[in-house]
Amino acid sequence: MRHHKVMSMIGGLVLAAGALLTAHPAAAQAPYETPPPEFTSDWHDPVTAAPPVARPDTPSCEVTLAEAQFRDFTPYRGSYAPPKECGTRWNKVVLRLEGNVKGRQYDRLGYLTVGGVEIFRTSTPQPSPDGIAWSVEKDVTRYRDTLSRPQPVEMLIGNVVNETYTGVFDVRVTLTFYTARGQVKPAADTPDRVLPLDSTSLTTPRNTERVLAEVYATGSGGGCEEYWYLTVPDAAPYSCKATDGPYREVQVSVDGRLAGIAAPFPTVWTGGWSNPFLWYVTPGPRAFDIRPIVYDLTPFAGILNDGRAHRVEVSVVGVPAGQTGWSTPTNILLWQDEGRAVVTGALDRHEETAPRSSSVYTAGAEHRLDTDGGHALTVAGHLNTSHGRVDTTVTRTLGHTSVHRWAESENPDALTARWTDDETVTAGRTSTRTHRTYTMDGETTVGAGDRLRTVLSLGDRADSVVVRDGERAAFSYLDDTYRGDATYTTGVPRDQRHAVGTTSQRYRLYGSEGCYDRTLRTAQGTVTEDRLRC
Repeated sequence: MRHHKVMSMIGGLVLAAGALLTAHPAAAQAPYETPPPEFTSDWHDPVTAAPPVARPDTPSCEVTLAEAQFRDFTPYRGSYAPPKECGTRWNKVVLRLEGNVKGRQYDRLGYLTVGGVEIFRTSTPQPSPDGIAWSVEKDVTRYRDTLSRPQPVEMLIGNVVNETYTGVFDVRVTLTFYTARGQVKPAADTPDRVLPLDSTSLTTPRNTERVLAEVYATGSGGGCEEYWYLTVPDAAPYSCKATDGPYREVQVSVDGRLAGIAAPFPTVWTGGWSNPFLWYVTPGPRAFDIRPIVYDLTPFAGILNDGRAHRVEVSVVGVPAGQTGWSTPTNILLWQDEGRAVVTGALDRHEETAPRSSSVYTAGAEHRLDTDGGHALTVAGHLNTSHGRVDTTVTRTLGHTSVHRWAESENPDALTARWTDDETVTAGRTSTRTHRTYTMDGETTVGAGDRLRTVLSLGDRADSVVVRDGERAAFSYLDDTYRGDATYTTGVPRDQRHAVGTTSQRYRLYGSEGCYDRTLRTAQGTVTEDRLRC
């Protein structure tokens, strides 16, 4: 068996209003092997080029949060208590999932909640007949409030096990608490309260001075919304329909008024694009660590602070009426003013452009759908805090362009798409500007001998700059690029597919806090290159 210890899994850049967090570990070099001529019954454990979470060199305590085997849709339920040996002065808290699975199984979606707060959302790799092991790491320090006291725990990786799909997910999740000691200070800028939005009703402490919402938005579940970026209007002859085409937008509203907009990340799961051989070793960006969309709702804090319950709702624009497939668990992160019992304020400005969503179908030997969509929103408000009046303005501008081409029987089937999500948050004298770009460019064809080939590239890019009093205080640039090319014979047993495939991933993250640049290449399930440039 060709199993190697997984060197690093998901980590990296967290871009939130007013925060810029990076990880800068050193990556070991992988042992290289000569790839076989085609995939065998075993391959390298899943690995990505993304950095592991950086850890301080201080005493730590580990707590097992969940340990379970997932065979069906029965959640694991347990309890959590913070480790007494490490107190509550933490510099960092790191979640780590370690999993094993063997046999045959689809990719599955999973979640983990503590006290009702979703702290982790993930999907799974597809196993080899001989079995694989994988791991995922995530910095969960921002949930310090939730983790500071005993809580119920719930975890689920929904699964189906039968005579055909035999893979059981055996997982263990731990939290490691790193203490603040000496020069290592307690984590800064973590919220005072984290509230799960388990209904549409929200009541905040009356001295709230900053409000963020994080939404773990995923289109999944096996239906067409799992591939929402490929959907077409009803008039076009294609298997996945959506009345208005593929434009999607995740919105947050407060008391029926639009408060935040965002482009969902086009996650490709490990069975995506009809070709699991693309993902056996190298998952697509974010597939194992589904990052939440973050919205700054501080301009609405003056309204929320009146002591009454307010209606906060999350919706996905573009999903056909009555169609399921999207999940949007939401947390509300709150910072409180220690110097005042009540913080007053108001929403001063609310402007939005008319939403734009146009999908134009052109018939022919090659069917074509051209989509262009976008939306912009600006909200501004002020708060009268113990340290003076603070004005906050949030501007977010979304864009989506794509060209979907397919022939009869959807062979070939190709998509070139680009999403942009630009955000500027100005709070007092500090402004954070973030430009996000997501790209997808691929084609699937079935040729002679029922050989299915998929060629695909994915991009997850973000650049951010923090300006304070007119001077640049921090900046970062992320470029996570995946490329894959895999071919196999369809309609035959697994051992007759004669699959071949190459993948590459380069994860570059650099800025005011340092540099990380790693490249991974694979062929037929073997890691052929693992290069660290800085």
